[in-house]
Amino acid sequence: MTSFFLGLGFLFEKVLFIPMDLFAKLELTNWWTANIITWAFILITCYYFAFWLKQLKIFKANNEDDQDTTAHSFLK
Repeated sequence: MTSFFLGLGFLFEKVLFIPMDLFAKLELTNWWTANIITWAFILITCYYFAFWLKQLKIFKANNEDDQDTTAHSFLK
């Protein structure tokens, strides 16, 4: 059973963290390049947040927005 957990440790520390180790070494030379994935996720999140707000505005303009003050029937 010990070898199973040692194998899991090897998998996570030596194999699956290879990209993170590369980014950690890259950060010492260029911070912007090392954080490109973070910036990509931030941009994607901002885009979909704006899309969501646009959709909320469309539903409100069509009076399809349910403005019920109680979230659940047991709160009535």
